[in-house]
Order: sequence, then structure tokens, then C-alpha cells
Amino acid sequence: MLKLYTYFRSSAAFRVRIALNLKGLDYEAVPVHLLRGGGEQHGGRYDSVNPQHLVPTLEDEGLTLGQSLAIIEYLDERHPTPSLLPREPSARARVRELALSVACDIHPLNNTRVLGYLAKTLSLDEAIRNEWARHWIALGFAAIDRRLAANSNDGPYCFGAAPTLADCCLIPQVFNAHRVQLPLEPYSNIRRVHDHCMQQEAFQRAAPGVQGDAE
Repeated sequence: MLKLYTYFRSSAAFRVRIALNLKGLDYEAVPVHLLRGGGEQHGGRYDSVNPQHLVPTLEDEGLTLGQSLAIIEYLDERHPTPSLLPREPSARARVRELALSVACDIHPLNNTRVLGYLAKTLSLDEAIRNEWARHWIALGFAAIDRRLAANSNDGPYCFGAAPTLADCCLIPQVFNAHRVQLPLEPYSNIRRVHDHCMQQEAFQRAAPGVQGDAE
């Protein structure tokens, strides 16, 4: 069985949980608490699994793989139905563009490592850290919302009538936005996609609050 090292509130792990659910794949969830005791990801046991000390990590038949987008594309190639990437090259590129906008431009600036550095090394309080996160999420969401506006007649997801890698990345970032109290009223297209996705079982079962390690 697939094994996923995960943390309930990690948006990167959330992406992979969505993909696994969309594909109907059973997996064993192994919680790695990113805060308890200074972070279980830094311990010797997990260090041997992922030397980056990040979640998620997927284990599958001797393969150990980190980085959420690499994991999702691996799953998409091993289990191609339903596909999370369109067949046509330009459409695939558009899906990857949106996914990378979240995974490379927004998320790294407000993940646990960065916020921990702001707190412990720069001594910034929670209000300032949340303002930092809101600033970068808002900047990214403004651009994504404009992208989604062009697709609004194509279907309820980011790109058409079926979920893709883009939806796997966008929905967890919306949860992060809620956590730092970013008002979402300006982003009508993001809200439209989010509301539809969260009516689907695959997204509901991947949500942070229903994970076994949720607090």
C-alpha cells in the first residue's frame, strides 16, 4: 500500500491527499507533526525518510519521493485515470502554470519554515507574521483570479469540467488564506472554484479538519 507522510495542516500534503482521493487510491497516512517538540520532521527517524525535513513524502514499492508536485505527477503517470493533466500541450502548460503560481510563488513565502524563521530569528509577533502571509497570498491570488476569469465559462473547476493539478494546488492555498484571515471577497473566481471543489468528496476527505492527526 502507498504510504504518505503527512501533516494535517500542511497545504503541500493537502494537495497530495486530494490527488490520491481523486484517483481512488488507498494509502496509509503517517503523521509528522511539524511543530511538536520543535518539529518531528527534524528527528532521526524522519531524516532518513526525507533529508529535506519536509512533508509530504510518498513511499511506493521501494520508491521514496518528496515534493508535492513531483508526487502528484508520478501518481498521474502510474495511475492515469482520471488524469489530472490535459492531453493537449498548451492546456497542460496552462494547468502547470497555475499550479506553479501557488506552489512556487505563494506557498513558499508563508509555509511553516518561513513563518518560524520570522518568529524565532527575527522576533516578529503573530500579527506581523500574518500580515506578511496575507500580503503574499493576496498578490498571488489577484493574478490567479484574473487567469480563472478567462476560464469561467468552461466549467466549474480551474480548467473545465474536471479537476486538475491546478485545483489540487489552489484549494489548499485558500485554506491557508482563511487561516491568516485574508478577505476573499475580491477573488470571485477563486471562491467559485473553491466552493465547487469543496462540495466534492475527494476534496472533503482531504481537508485538514478531518485528518486523523487534526487538532
